Amino acid sequence: MKFDTKVVRAGITPDPTTGAIVPPIFQTATYVLDEVGKDKGFDYTRSSNPTRQMLEAQLAAIDGGAHGICFASGMATVDSCLKLLKSGDHVVCSDDVYGGVSRHFNQVLTRYNLNFTYVDSSDPDKVREVIRPETKMLWVETPTNPLLKVTDLAAMSKLAKEHGLIFGVDSTFATPVFLRPLEFGADLVMHSTTKYLSGHNQIIGGVVITNRQDLAEEMKFIQKTIGAVPSPFDCWLTMLGLKTLHLRMDRHATNAQVVAEFLEAHPKVERVTYPGLASHPQHAVAKAQMDGFSGMISFELVGGIAAGRTVMNSVRLCALAESLGAVETMITHPATMTHVDVPVEERHARGLTDGLVRISVGIEDADDIVADLEQALKKA
Repeated sequence: MKFDTKVVRAGITPDPTTGAIVPPIFQTATYVLDEVGKDKGFDYTRSSNPTRQMLEAQLAAIDGGAHGICFASGMATVDSCLKLLKSGDHVVCSDDVYGGVSRHFNQVLTRYNLNFTYVDSSDPDKVREVIRPETKMLWVETPTNPLLKVTDLAAMSKLAKEHGLIFGVDSTFATPVFLRPLEFGADLVMHSTTKYLSGHNQIIGGVVITNRQDLAEEMKFIQKTIGAVPSPFDCWLTMLGLKTLHLRMDRHATNAQVVAEFLEAHPKVERVTYPGLASHPQHAVAKAQMDGFSGMISFELVGGIAAGRTVMNSVRLCALAESLGAVETMITHPATMTHVDVPVEERHARGLTDGLVRISVGIEDADDIVADLEQALKKA
């Protein structure tokens, strides 16, 4: 089964009772047992639910994995992955990650004596330098949020195997359409299903996918025990969104290339970062391991934060919103929105300048997106 067919059909079967082509929503908390000790595979929805089970199978299939485990949010997924570790363990993490991830690591998990070192994971030598005997996990975002750094996953996998580390990859920006980290040796692949996978700004969710039976069993135990699970209705909506994932991602990427080239040529834009541009520092790596460059762009305006605010307050089509990966184009100011909880000094050290703007390019007509940005830039 080829990829585009998997997106539409993998893991999905007609309802055996009615033949309904759209899977039903099993909106139930519990299940009646036939007799003591005998059930039909389900006993309580926190443990398992037919709608969630179907979504997990579909997500695993399109990412090339054997097991999918869904959670109530992307952050619940990250937290659950980190619960594979114990007190005293050390994690090497990409230095440019979603602000909610670094907040969780630094302000919550350090209370439980987990230790973190942040490093530019696009440089394998820098990663190697910070691995120590107590290091147990390598956590990578690629492309990163919001600087869009690209990490060579084959190189990271080699390092992880050399040192016996769990190798986790947050592939939310790329989606399985453009990148399947398990093919490069990742142990865990995480997605915020809130974003491109569901694609319509309707739900909050997350998933982790793995080929390792031992990790799958642990993650299922954590899922059941903690109970941070998505509702059956949210799972159903995600499955509906997935059916057009490959079509949407092609349009996202096509539009993003047009917008990135427009911005790179604009006199009021100081710098544009998009993996599909030859000017991107890791363009060659992105081209080698990705099948496309997705829909995320970041850029720096001439004039810094004041110019950035003017542009964002002047857009009409682009929505000023925190999220990403939906059919609508959304524009974000990381310093005051997604990364507001990252200390200023740390933000600047990571390259998150006050004038940085991030765009999640939607699937509208590219000319309309460019026209909106053009009229806003005139006011900067």
